[in-house]
Amino acid sequence: MEQEIRRHIIFYGRVQGVAFRYRACYFAKQLGLVGFVRNLSDRTVEMEVQGKEDDIGGLIDFLKQQDPIRIDHMKIEEMSLKRGNLQFRILY
Repeated sequence: MEQEIRRHIIFYGRVQGVAFRYRACYFAKQLGLVGFVRNLSDRTVEMEVQGKEDDIGGLIDFLKQQDPIRIDHMKIEEMSLKRGNLQFRILY
């Protein structure tokens, strides 16, 4: 059985004003992932996501294929698991 992991990801590129957060939230929920996504003031998007590594990879692959989203670069850091997260949500 694949273990859960948690990642902190900053997405760079055309990631604001293109429904990135809504698509990320929708698909993350479909995959059973938990965490959050939000816009940052520097025009990047921040995500903390927890679940199976393959599912997190699937979420990123899905986002890379969505027009007009364009992910130029990602900064990814491993994090400790958080307990009690029951959903994936958009933070404002």
